[in-house]
Amino acid sequence: MIRPLFDYNWQVRADWMKWCEELPYEELVKPRFGGMKSILHNLYHVVYCEHIWVSQLLGIDVNIQPIEKIRTLADIRAFEAMTRERTLQWFEKETVLNDAVLDLRGRQFSHIKVMMHIATHEVHHIGQLSVWSRELGLAPVNCDLLPRDVEFLNIEK
Repeated sequence: MIRPLFDYNWQVRADWMKWCEELPYEELVKPRFGGMKSILHNLYHVVYCEHIWVSQLLGIDVNIQPIEKIRTLADIRAFEAMTRERTLQWFEKETVLNDAVLDLRGRQFSHIKVMMHIATHEVHHIGQLSVWSRELGLAPVNCDLLPRDVEFLNIEK
């Protein structure tokens, strides 16, 4: 049920990475208002959060670099590939984990709710990239779900 939202986010994220390839490095790291304060760090942040949450759901070690050490799109792409593998591991176990609960500092959250949080969190930060792209006088990535190749099969109404 949640997988299509991740497929959507991964497509949009890849499009933003490609969009960023056209920017001078100075624009990628330039301090900005809101979000994670730069385009580069905003992209890293969404992958970082996915990695941390999914690792906790799977009960495996978090394997991250501090945001200050992220200097290039290649750094983010490598981290994103590792993170996506972890997320796909969770989806492989989804039937077992559907009713599982994550205990976080005395609060309990279902795995499904955490995965929904990850998906919507990314949408929020991708919106910030759209605002910054317009500030640069550039068209943002088209984030419209309808024309994207994302299947929503077997979802209850």
